[in-house]
Amino acid sequence: MSAAARTGSKDPSAGSPDRELLKIGELAERAGVSPGTVRHYLREGLLPKPVKTSRNMAYYPADYVERIALIRRLQEERFMPLRVIRSMLAEEPDRVRALIELEDRILERALASAEERSSGARVPAREIRERYDIPQNVLDRLAEIGVLTPGRGGYGPDDVMIVEAISRFRAGGYDEALGFTVYDTIRYREALEPLVQEEVRALLDRLVGEVELDRAHEIIEAGAEPLRELIGAIHSKLLLAELARQRGRG
Repeated sequence: MSAAARTGSKDPSAGSPDRELLKIGELAERAGVSPGTVRHYLREGLLPKPVKTSRNMAYYPADYVERIALIRRLQEERFMPLRVIRSMLAEEPDRVRALIELEDRILERALASAEERSSGARVPAREIRERYDIPQNVLDRLAEIGVLTPGRGGYGPDDVMIVEAISRFRAGGYDEALGFTVYDTIRYREALEPLVQEEVRALLDRLVGEVELDRAHEIIEAGAEPLRELIGAIHSKLLLAELARQRGRG
């Protein structure tokens, strides 16, 4: 074994003079994982076999750092099982990297657009209270549970719509005297969170690699309002069906 390999530098004896080799501890440190994780990825076939210099000594190419980072992203951000990741990396690892980069660009564009919409035309808290006749303590509780997210300049368009809806609920009799509180809104948020996660995943699966970045952004933008209407219409149909079912049970 050469001194170069022992220090984690280029090792001419490894077959490629330009390939840096690392001990497992060095690889784990650079990749931000434990040596146990590296061994696990090796057992699962996610990493190619290391360069063996003896029965108990192996060295790993430095480019494994990028591969481990890719595996972790697919695991933690895309929730892919290791068997699926192994299959993808075995077939087209470069294409996987390219698709993830494109996916990130689509997400960045969509997020920037959404943030721009939410940050514009903010309504001051005082105006919200006067316009919708909602007590400050109710607005505070809605912010505490994360249903509203007011900023320094007040409430964004989505928050205003939520406040308006709650105001109409209260005017129609959905008030604390009957047991209706702001905490009822958590039910809808918790029901929608997995649906939204699945929606974003489906969008990205169908857009990434199929359409150009600008076109993907246009599709996401165009779908926002129809989707809002679709969810409202489906909810109305489900509510009517459930009321009828309850009447039938009675």
